[in-house]
Amino acid sequence: MKLDWMQHLIILPVLLPLLCGALLILINEKRHQFKFIVNLASVLLQLCVAVALIYLTDSGRWTEGIGVYLAANWSAPFGIALVADRLASLMLLLTAVLATAALLFSMLRWSKIGVHFHTLFQFLLMGINGAFLTHDLFNLFVFFEVMLAASYGLVLHGYNTTRIRAGMQYIAVNLAASLLFLIGVALIYASAGTMNMADLAVRLVNIAATDLILLKIGVSILAIAFLVKSAMWPLGFWLPTTYAAASPPVAAMLVLMTKVGAYVILRLWLLAFSSDASAAAGFGFEALLWGGMATIVFGAAGMLASETPGRMAAYGAIISSGTLLSVIGYGQASLVTAGLYYLIGSTLAMAAFVLLIELVERIRSPGASMLALTMEAFAIEETPEETVGVGIPGALAFLGLAFAACALIITGLPPLSGFVAKFGLFHALLNPQSIDTIITPTAWVLMALIVLSGLAAIISMLRFGVRTFWAAGAIAPPRLYVSEVAPISLLLLLCVILTVQAGPIYDYLARTSKDLHQATQYVHKVLGEPVVPNAHQEGAAP
Repeated sequence: MKLDWMQHLIILPVLLPLLCGALLILINEKRHQFKFIVNLASVLLQLCVAVALIYLTDSGRWTEGIGVYLAANWSAPFGIALVADRLASLMLLLTAVLATAALLFSMLRWSKIGVHFHTLFQFLLMGINGAFLTHDLFNLFVFFEVMLAASYGLVLHGYNTTRIRAGMQYIAVNLAASLLFLIGVALIYASAGTMNMADLAVRLVNIAATDLILLKIGVSILAIAFLVKSAMWPLGFWLPTTYAAASPPVAAMLVLMTKVGAYVILRLWLLAFSSDASAAAGFGFEALLWGGMATIVFGAAGMLASETPGRMAAYGAIISSGTLLSVIGYGQASLVTAGLYYLIGSTLAMAAFVLLIELVERIRSPGASMLALTMEAFAIEETPEETVGVGIPGALAFLGLAFAACALIITGLPPLSGFVAKFGLFHALLNPQSIDTIITPTAWVLMALIVLSGLAAIISMLRFGVRTFWAAGAIAPPRLYVSEVAPISLLLLLCVILTVQAGPIYDYLARTSKDLHQATQYVHKVLGEPVVPNAHQEGAAP
């Protein structure tokens, strides 16, 4: 038996950014264009690998749609297992798409305002990709730390006073979360004797009562670390300041990083605390549900109170995280399907919005903003000198249309993907899996919060749009570059495709949700993956 060459694709999303990041360190910072080309080539290769993994997991080439890579040829749970399934492949693709957009946007300016931007960018991708692929809690900690260490440098990149202040807060909070992560992992290992997720699910069935208490404490501490990164209330206080201070390409990647914590919770909770977990079945789901709903309320209130677009985007991301956590906590497979669709659309739209903010700021001046605010407060009407026949420059037309598209998706108004996602969430909540199950009051509360958060987003985005494009007086068209317009256009075009192709995408996500809720199948595949015989020297350990 030999290892199929296609299984080596599983480790490439980790190896490619690792090798590329190490190579970029050796290249002189003055060679900006060459470093950008190398960085972009690596990101595009990762995009191709992600597409290939989606094909392999969804085409029947791999049994049960799961590919397992045993590092160093040690079988699970003793060795490091990297696992690619439909969900992991989807998140790898989303990462590569956002990385491509952020990198293109940074080409002319943001990658040149400090040192080692491209190296840090690649190491960030290594940490994110590794977190999606690893199936071991300790290696998850390692990849999280790689991701966070790179993000520390990127948040501070091109430093100024505001960025340093926000960066120090971001670093302090995440260092505390990392300590909790390590404590949680240690308690889980002390109680269950394993850190492999599949093996943990097996051992939970017959775990002793005293060990179960210790394990629940460890898992709770571990969950706090994940929820800090997911910005669940009240742990997400750091996020608005960091979003507003970070450079646009880094803020776009931070949008994705808030989803990494939600991804891990989705993966670990549905695997370890499924209905097959005996006494541990369903542990923590109710806390995720109510914590997620509290996060939606916090995000909606923050969005209404925000005057700056950066903080609006941050609170919009908090609403998105709260919705995803509520979906996970509700514990319904069809709702997870709609939640994954919501995750994709909201991440693409929010990333496009944080990139667009920098372009919009070029037409905003403090004086014009103050004038617009004053006219709104005193209900002063402005009669334009010329009511018809005023031409709109192409740059302003792009900014206006792009802002409108972002607003439609983020607020969930028809006809784009945000509306389809919320419609799917409501449909799942109003149609429980069992015919005999009634619609619970919790479902009505969750739907009401989603509607009200959308209303808050509408008010906030409309207020900002009116002040910027309508009440700001004469606006000089800004100078936009193709490398700035193209990434935003790409992300919004993908949102349109997500809307037009909602049927096939929902089918794929339904298969993904079904896999996540079949923990036994997942466990058997990971723990049953055979090593390659005769790959070790005689006398070596298998």
